[in-house]
This record gives sequence, structure tokens and C-alpha cells, in this order.
Amino acid sequence: MRHVIALDVGGTGMKAALVGDDGALLHRARRATGRERGPDAVVAGILDFAAELYAYGARHHGTPAAAGIAVPGIVDEEHGIAVYAANLGWKDVPLRDLLAERLGVPVALGHDVRTGGLAEGRIGAGRGTDRFLFVPLGTGIAGAIGIDGRVESGAHGFAGEIGHVVVRPQGAPCPCGQRGCLERYASAAAVSEAWAAAGGNPDADAADCARAVAAGDPGARRVWQEAVDALADGLVTALTLLDPRTLIIGGGLAEAGEVLFRPLREAVRRRVTFQKLPSIVPAALGDTAGCLGAGLLARDLLAGAIPTTPEVST
Repeated sequence: MRHVIALDVGGTGMKAALVGDDGALLHRARRATGRERGPDAVVAGILDFAAELYAYGARHHGTPAAAGIAVPGIVDEEHGIAVYAANLGWKDVPLRDLLAERLGVPVALGHDVRTGGLAEGRIGAGRGTDRFLFVPLGTGIAGAIGIDGRVESGAHGFAGEIGHVVVRPQGAPCPCGQRGCLERYASAAAVSEAWAAAGGNPDADAADCARAVAAGDPGARRVWQEAVDALADGLVTALTLLDPRTLIIGGGLAEAGEVLFRPLREAVRRRVTFQKLPSIVPAALGDTAGCLGAGLLARDLLAGAIPTTPEVST
């Protein structure tokens, strides 16, 4: 059976799969990134992990035809460069070429959120939708702009960075250098911080806040509503610019279910004027989205939808 290697690299762990042409997951595996040993060790670990997947696939299913890999940070997808990732400590790593040399198959490199958005758009919550915006609410907030089965990366690889839309001018400082960024108010990390401060419990997190909201705690409801209002402000800015048919919300905060979605839909509805109100739905693929998306990148590569080498202008 023809199949591809799919690898999703996170800040602390890697998820991988062998994916058949029909989308079936033939094999799954996980491994730590080993980031505590430094960026060179992380890259070596990725290459070794991919080689083990290749060997497993060759033994059980025939030689893998291609590989797709999703990584965090700043990614130059056109040239196959992992430009920068603070959590992993690397800079300007030619990861596509390194993997292609190690495996001997064509490799596609993608940004983790855009790759997850590709999967959600094609086979997840956005399936059948021509225009969508995928927004995972995790430690930070990013976005993936889906257009007719592909995800827009922008002229310089920065498209979709909705977490750095300013929603509270002169608000809390953000590591990006601005003040009042959306992810400082509506990410899972921001809700955890606000709820820990409100309740005086440094170990409290966003999941605890969601449970307290569901139980009717007024303090939790205040913290939660502030996050929802900030998120709605950011989303309305995005839908004004992009006019998506569907907003797909994922990440840790979305695990709260209707505790999040009920007030969020209402907050967005109150803010729209001339804009068309999109469907606001939870992501369907969970933490497998990045890996499944990496598999789609590899299959697109085989189909010729992604060039193996960048065009050279003369």
C-alpha cells in the first residue's frame, strides 16, 4: 500500500503516523523532542524518529513515498526552512533538505497551525467549506486561513497571526513587542493566569476556571467573560477582513465545549453589523490535526500540488 510519513513537532513532544492513500492511519508513534539537550539534539531526534518510521513502513507496508512535517515558530514553507522557534531554540534549519537527504524521499515542510488548519478544513470541522478560519486557543493563539482546500501562508509566512491583533490598546505587554494582543487575554495561558490570580491559587488553570464557570462561580464568570469578549473582538476583526464561512475554534480552551461556545457565539453576534455571521464550531480532530495535516502535505507533494523545489526567477 502506498503511504507517507507524517510528523508533527511540538514544543515538548513529537507525534507521527504512517498514512495510507485513503487517509487510514497505518501506524502511530510519539516521542519527546529532547529540547533540554539543545537545538542540534532536537534536529537529530527528528531525523532519527523519521528514519525509524521509514524503516517500520518499509518492513510492514512497502517503501514510504514521501514525508510531511509540521513545526512551530516561523516557517519558510517555500524554501523548506524552519526559520525560528523559541521553544525549540533553533534558527534557520534547512529541515526539508535534511529530511529528504536522510530518507531519500520528497519532503514537505509546514507551519504547525496552518498544517492543523489544512486537516481541519479538508477532513475535519471545515470539511466541504470553501472559506474558513481555524483558531486554536492554546499557550498562544494563531490562525489558519483556509481557501478552497488550501491554507494561505502569506507573502512572508506570517498569515493568520490573529493572536497578535491588538484588542486592548495600551493593554498588557506582549513578548512580540506590542501591547494588548489578543493572546494576552484569550489564550488558555492567559485564562489560567487570570484565574490563578483571581482565586489566589497559583496552580489553577483554564480548565479549572471552565469548571467553576459551569458551577456558577461569579468570579470565574468574570474572568471567563473578559476572555470571551477579547476573543470576540479579535474574531470580528478577522471576519471583517476575511469573510470566512466557518470559524473553527480548537486548542485547550475549546475543550470547555458549550461553556465557551455559547457565550462566544453570542458575543460575536452582538458585534457584527454589516458582516455576515459565520458558523462558529469546535475543531474535530483534536491533537491529531497537525499530524494528519502533515500527511496531507506529503500527499499534495506527490500529487504535484506542492513544488519540490522553489521557482528561481531570472
